Amino acid sequence: MVKSIAKKEFISTLRDSRFVALSVIVLLLLLAATMVGLHSYQTLQEEREVAQQTVNEQFANSADRHPHRMAHYGSYAFRPKSSISFLDFGMDSYTGASVYMEAHRQNSANFSQAQQSSSLIRFGEMTVAFVLQMLIPLLIIFLCFGAFTQEKETGTLTILLSQGVSLQQVAWAKIAGYSKVVLLVVAPALVLASLLLFGRGGFELNGDLYSRLLLFMLFYLLYFFIFIVLSVVLSALHQRSSTALVTLLGIWILFCVITPKATANLGATLYTTPTKAQMDVEVHEEVAKGVDGHNSGDERAEAIKQELLQTYGVATLEELPINFDGVLMAVGEEHSSKVYQEHFDELTAIFQKQNNISVFAGLLNPYLAVRHLSMGMAGSDFSHYIHFQNKAEQYRYNQSQELNHIQATKLKYGDKETRLSGDTWKNLKPFQYEAPGAGWALSNHSISLVALLLWLGLVCTLGIRLIGYSKIA
Repeated sequence: MVKSIAKKEFISTLRDSRFVALSVIVLLLLLAATMVGLHSYQTLQEEREVAQQTVNEQFANSADRHPHRMAHYGSYAFRPKSSISFLDFGMDSYTGASVYMEAHRQNSANFSQAQQSSSLIRFGEMTVAFVLQMLIPLLIIFLCFGAFTQEKETGTLTILLSQGVSLQQVAWAKIAGYSKVVLLVVAPALVLASLLLFGRGGFELNGDLYSRLLLFMLFYLLYFFIFIVLSVVLSALHQRSSTALVTLLGIWILFCVITPKATANLGATLYTTPTKAQMDVEVHEEVAKGVDGHNSGDERAEAIKQELLQTYGVATLEELPINFDGVLMAVGEEHSSKVYQEHFDELTAIFQKQNNISVFAGLLNPYLAVRHLSMGMAGSDFSHYIHFQNKAEQYRYNQSQELNHIQATKLKYGDKETRLSGDTWKNLKPFQYEAPGAGWALSNHSISLVALLLWLGLVCTLGIRLIGYSKIA
């Protein structure tokens, strides 16, 4: 009997011309979003790879220069796109794509797509994630709102129950039938995305990519199932189809429209960020308290000078086996980098507190939970951006200190005219970024994962139990 009910729901839905039309529209949007997202990914990825290779070659093939001039000449770090970021752009459109790495300064990433786009980007972008998060639940609502109410209105529910099945069994049968229909709509787009991912060049196929894609699909299937069960439960608790539809649409608006914006505004209100001018002033003041690598006459530099003279047992800086200017530059770089990193960590902590409002709100809203998990698997969330920023800063610091070491060991004290051969720069390792794995990404969204599983458990247990208390007619 249960299988027959599930089959009946599946077949009757496919015969409904209105639902078929909506399904075709949604499917076409999914396919279009997949193609557009893939084209955008390949264009941006190619541009960034070419740009990174170009700046690396320019640095390695630089002319004869003083090592400290090379430190100020600097280089760029371009953030590569994640392989499945074409499914969910996430924060990539709003975070910078490149970091200028120079001596004595820690720069933030700049040149985001949002900076170069019109104000229309604030209304969102047509991506696979947008369709899956916003439109598929809406399609599910129009599919399931009459699951029980239509049976009550026509009087067939009483006849159905007289066959010896319970309300809960009927509910599970309807859920199974509707799940097949939703899968029929979503599966072609997900299969196409997988074929494009694995069948076209430009993607590094590895275990991490497979894991991310499988988890991405799994989280959305759970999300859809939650909406299917929730819609069926609410249909059972109402007597009329119109009231069930209005209730479900209200929940959709609350989940997908109001709550995300409200949590973002609440986070920005509770945890305000300092202005760039304010932060620059604070950093400048703290850096000034340390050693000035460009001023050997500074009193703090004098202390380092006396320590070195005593260590090597010489009377003048010229007698030292190392270049005091290079040593002083290294000490100054260490201090300034520490100051910049402390302020960057403080700013990151503020942003993280703002994001946590949305993360914990996922316990009350499955849309927020799946949105964070989706961005995490796509590698387009805040955690991945900060990971890149930290790797770029680590490279910048190591490169600056390596150049300071070259100055300290290959040049004499006070020598600001000598130019080292351009071959020297070829020995410096170019910047290469390696993104963290799927396990790292998932660990950063453990709360969202718990929230999604909690919602799944609630609708499948408490929700189905509530059906037993609904009125049959």
